Amino acid sequence: MVGEGETSGGAPAISAAAEEEMKVVGSRYPLSFWEVTAASGVVLGFLVGLVCVYLTMPDSDYSFLKLPRNLEDLQILRDNLESYTSDYTIQVLVGYCLVYIFMQTFMIPGTVFMSLLAGALFGVFKGVALVVFTATAGASSCYFLSKLIGRPLVFSLWPDKLAFFQNQIARRKDRLLNYMLFLRLTPTLPNTFINVASPIVDVPYHIFFLATLIGLIPAAYVTVRAGIALGELQSIGDLYNFSSVATLFLIGIVSVTPTLISKKKP
Repeated sequence: MVGEGETSGGAPAISAAAEEEMKVVGSRYPLSFWEVTAASGVVLGFLVGLVCVYLTMPDSDYSFLKLPRNLEDLQILRDNLESYTSDYTIQVLVGYCLVYIFMQTFMIPGTVFMSLLAGALFGVFKGVALVVFTATAGASSCYFLSKLIGRPLVFSLWPDKLAFFQNQIARRKDRLLNYMLFLRLTPTLPNTFINVASPIVDVPYHIFFLATLIGLIPAAYVTVRAGIALGELQSIGDLYNFSSVATLFLIGIVSVTPTLISKKKP
């Protein structure tokens, strides 16, 4: 959304301090040995967890297990996992959570398919609870990992977008929760960018956590509900029709209204 913090040409205004920080960050890229070790340790932890889940499952052909990249892959995964979910509910749940959180932590595309799968396997209410929990946990994991090693990556990949985000955060310190809710509820900025950039621009974790936990519920409901009728979906675009997007924007505008009103007060 084009608004405050942009130049007349439409590009975000980058402050002198931000430019100087980008130079400093660029001078220390790539990551240090300890930063790479920390990231590798996180990856190893997820892999160990997945191996433990796999070892507790019965002997069978698990060639169908892979990250879904399209609706066909997702339907195959759903058809095979349905037979395991009732008898090995804990293992399926733990495996699902580990995969979803891993994808969120390392910004791997495809979590929308995982949300659809939650609806197909667990129904609306359990599915929404599961998606909101894993999405919030994964976003939090990404937040702390970015706080540890993400600064060079963010400044390298999204310098202009980061400058805009930083400017908006600075302008809304008093009503930051409302603004973060607005971002979560609307496609103004990608959720992946919000996860990785928030610690860089000093968004407090408690604000980040609450906005994520609450703000992801409407989109999770839309996606999980669609997962119940998975066979009727022709493409991912069917999830976000005009009414769904308009509803999310309306909720987002309501969430940011207190900020707009407070700015008008003398």
